[in-house]
Amino acid sequence: MQRIVPLLYNPESCFEFRAKRLEKLLQTPARIYFKYEGSSPAGSHKPNTAVPQAYYNAKEGVKNVVTETGAGQWGSSLAFASSLFGLDCEVWQVANSYHQKPYRRLMMQTWGAKVHPSPSDLTEAGRKILESDPSSPGSLGIAISEAVEVAARNEDTKYCLGSVLNHVLLHQTVIGEECIKQMEDFGETPDVIIGCTGGGSNFAGLSFPFIREKLKGNISPVIRAVEPSTCPSLTKGVYAYDFGDTAGLTPLMKMHTLGHDFIPDPIHAGGLRYHGMAPLISHVYEQGFMEAISIPQIECFQGAIQFARTEGIIPAPEPTHAIAATIREALRCKETGEAKVILMAMCGHGHFDLSSYDKYLKGELVDLSFSEDKIRESLSKVPHVV
Repeated sequence: MQRIVPLLYNPESCFEFRAKRLEKLLQTPARIYFKYEGSSPAGSHKPNTAVPQAYYNAKEGVKNVVTETGAGQWGSSLAFASSLFGLDCEVWQVANSYHQKPYRRLMMQTWGAKVHPSPSDLTEAGRKILESDPSSPGSLGIAISEAVEVAARNEDTKYCLGSVLNHVLLHQTVIGEECIKQMEDFGETPDVIIGCTGGGSNFAGLSFPFIREKLKGNISPVIRAVEPSTCPSLTKGVYAYDFGDTAGLTPLMKMHTLGHDFIPDPIHAGGLRYHGMAPLISHVYEQGFMEAISIPQIECFQGAIQFARTEGIIPAPEPTHAIAATIREALRCKETGEAKVILMAMCGHGHFDLSSYDKYLKGELVDLSFSEDKIRESLSKVPHVV
């Protein structure tokens, strides 16, 4: 099974592994497999869509691409892809992550991208946010507004998105297609499939090929999305038409949303701090083909430490949510004696997120509060579209 970008890095480098040492630590009869995407040049699954987007833009004669990024995985991937095809790249990075993760910014700059903290004073959308809250931590919705605004006023510039939209999810399904082949090589069929969700590209990439097989009646796994408890669009949001950005510049999309001006608390999983969920994932969720849970960040980092000390890989903060949910499932198997096969998405490494681990190891990491009032206020501004 070849990837979309077979000449850029070895497709066999994104392996599926069995986490035998984690199984032993948990004393579970479950068999845990994880799909590791952290060996790409940018350290995550994001080049699967960044490379084709950069390629087709270059082919059409586009000179500049702009985008937003949260933790920096997507921004660094687009910067990498742009450098391959001679494009100029400009990135608005959510301010909280911009300051938390300086090495992600340096990766982007090394590949030639310009990087701005968002909200910035370079756009009308950013200036409006800063006027109301000069210390705003930013959000993906705000950063999208800034990038879209710049693309809209420059004819030689196109906007690229790293999650949510249908073409992005399609590019990422190479993950699940590889997994199906690899599970066949192991002689296994997953009983439970688990992935983290922010905008949805990683989760869709893993799960959609398996959902296809489930619809065919070939398999019947439980498919579980895991989101941060401070930004729970699937478990606490509404299914409605909403804007993909804070300023309301994008088309309306029918999705699970917390409201387009919702600004999540500054958790360390910056890539999951998005107010909405991909329309396709939202539809699949509404149809009952998957389920969703939310987990706070301390439990996620507890799981990450267990994973790192048994399997040797330091996870990015985003997939720690999948790890925590996998540990929950494995411990349930320990209680019941069920030898389930669990397949988990490990979408990137955390080598540039060690400040988060530093806080956890020092006992300084906290579970940020979830405000029902804050979400009710945000949801009241969702457009009423029949």
